Amino acid sequence: MNANDVAAHWESNAETWTIYSRAGYDKYRDALNTPAFLKMLPPVADLAGLDLGCGEGSNTRAVASLGARMTGLDIAPTFIRYARETETKAPLGIDYVLGDGQGIDFPEASFDFVTAFMSMMDMADQRQVLKEIHRVLKSGGFLQFSILHPCFVPPTRRNIRDEAGKPVAVEIADYFDESDGRVERWIFSSIPKEERATLTPFAIPRFHRTLSTWVSMIVEAGLTIEAFGEPIASVEVALAEPMVADTRIAPIFLHIRARKA
Repeated sequence: MNANDVAAHWESNAETWTIYSRAGYDKYRDALNTPAFLKMLPPVADLAGLDLGCGEGSNTRAVASLGARMTGLDIAPTFIRYARETETKAPLGIDYVLGDGQGIDFPEASFDFVTAFMSMMDMADQRQVLKEIHRVLKSGGFLQFSILHPCFVPPTRRNIRDEAGKPVAVEIADYFDESDGRVERWIFSSIPKEERATLTPFAIPRFHRTLSTWVSMIVEAGLTIEAFGEPIASVEVALAEPMVADTRIAPIFLHIRARKA
């Protein structure tokens, strides 16, 4: 599977994804993943940032709200259209660009930092993407990205629950299966069942890599890893949003920050 195939899949997802994520059905993102990512993010006020795989722009706007001068880049035209419409209605100075992370169309040393929220595990040539990130970063700049945790969310994963439905363990398999472009089909499970039945599931191409592969790709790109994050729902958050309680058993997300010398 190549970048054009990935683009086609994400373009097919973009309309439904935007509507339902903006309606609050992406519980893992809103209740846990994005807040933890932003808490780990270094100060970005007055810095130039690129949000790679920006989608419909919600997380790009969150970073811009911290004072950064943001550019968002995504491979799906519908995501870019929604992001630009929101920027027009409520300007934060964000420029949204249609493009591919494998060939970022900006000069060398254009950005102080790059973010990528849950996008890099869906990119076809992650080594090339990381090289491009290194190229467009200024000296001393950093990349911070989030992915599905390669150790605890490999291609096969199943929550194990007790009789009351409380998560108590996680079953995982196929950790070493680095097949390219395995398409997973699902929809936000918090959408009411009757409404969910009327929707076409997302078709998400996935490029799983082991943790050691991720580390080697980052190092090969010339970046130095300086921080890991493994978000866990607090007791209070797990009670308020029971869906994310399984992150108290094992992490679902991995956050990585790496810096250019």
